[in-house]
Amino acid sequence: MTTPAATPTRRYFEDVEIGEEIPQLVKAPVKHLQLVRYAGASGDFNPLHTDPKVGEEIGTGGIIAHGMLIMGFVGQMLSDYVGPQPLRKFGVRFKGMTHLDDVITCTGTVTDKYEEDGKGYIAGKVQAKDQNGDLKVSGTFTAHLPHRNA
Repeated sequence: MTTPAATPTRRYFEDVEIGEEIPQLVKAPVKHLQLVRYAGASGDFNPLHTDPKVGEEIGTGGIIAHGMLIMGFVGQMLSDYVGPQPLRKFGVRFKGMTHLDDVITCTGTVTDKYEEDGKGYIAGKVQAKDQNGDLKVSGTFTAHLPHRNA
């Protein structure tokens, strides 16, 4: 159920406006197998992310997704929007736990546009929420975009 990845297109500094909404990314419901695979890929084998008994014992209501996985979803949205090379800064704060079957929607907005040393930059805010509107991560980004006539 993941929304289709945006076709990578070259985005130019002149074409982006402050207040522009970044096309949202909606991910398929989080599944146990996905978390096990992510544990293997990331090296984060904390049983809180893979063993339902551990989550129940410590009061999280079962396993929870890796925060960095949710950050990765937001990174995917940004990469779909500007491409991986233009991204210069990207950071988030973790705000809530993501559980199995949560559907994560990533959104963002361009909040600034400026030039520095002849280069064009955009900056913005991003976030990820679940199907109930509960905030999972919020953050910021900066990207360098080429000028159209460069």
